[in-house]
Amino acid sequence: MRLFKNISAKIASLPMVFTALVVFLGGTIWTVVYSFTDSGLLPRLRWDGLDQYERLWNSRKWLVSIENLAIYGVCSLIGTLVIGFTLAALLDRKVRGEGVLRTIFLYPFALSFIVTGLVWQWILNPQLGLQSVVRGMGWESFTFDPLNNSKIVMFGLLIAGLWQGTGLIMCIMLAGLRGIDEDIWKAARVDGIGTVKTYIRVIIPMMRPVFVTSLVLIASGIVKLYDLVVAQTSGGPGISSEVPAKYVMTAMFGGQNLGQGFAASTMMLVTVVIILVPWAILEFGGKKRG
Repeated sequence: MRLFKNISAKIASLPMVFTALVVFLGGTIWTVVYSFTDSGLLPRLRWDGLDQYERLWNSRKWLVSIENLAIYGVCSLIGTLVIGFTLAALLDRKVRGEGVLRTIFLYPFALSFIVTGLVWQWILNPQLGLQSVVRGMGWESFTFDPLNNSKIVMFGLLIAGLWQGTGLIMCIMLAGLRGIDEDIWKAARVDGIGTVKTYIRVIIPMMRPVFVTSLVLIASGIVKLYDLVVAQTSGGPGISSEVPAKYVMTAMFGGQNLGQGFAASTMMLVTVVIILVPWAILEFGGKKRG
């Protein structure tokens, strides 16, 4: 019987199946259900209708956090892909000291977001960091203090995020570039196609799976942005660097309002689903029809 075929492998996979069903799926359903309750410090199954969602979307802090995540997300996505691919393309030219450079670029990824946030908090500190160093060199009018400026604070966070995440994307892109057949480059040279045009018209389309993988990794990091914000700004100045994940944590543990935290978590889940479902249909549905 097919049911008992590879029975040992199926038995070995049971813990993971159990974890997926109970922890992930069960936890998701539990969160959605309790987002419709008036749970406070402890969860309680007392229905509150859509009141939690109404309060959520009437909260200025939540609206600011959504706007901040959108700004950070778009800039991080574009910046990480562009910088990562550019560095990979440069290293792919067989530069001297490639191994050392690859290690240097990848090293920040080994650090936690808390460490990265604290490092860049010091670097961007106007009394101790970059601004102080430049002024000490004689440029007295130099000002660079993004973490204390509510208008550009998200770009201060973005610098730290790019510094940490770009190295990983560079390595993924470099692996993809190394998988390109050398004959393609030779054919492009014979046809008189320039290097930049070859990358744009030939190499990048061939690396579509690599870009998709990179996109998923970057997007997952954007959605769960929390540690970096806490380490660098704690959501300040004021609420100018609030993000959804921090809003959830503050509501659940700071405000002792589990219902509000669950509602915010559910909205984050809905956003992810809205993005992933069309992509999955285009990515896998098209292949099935073909």
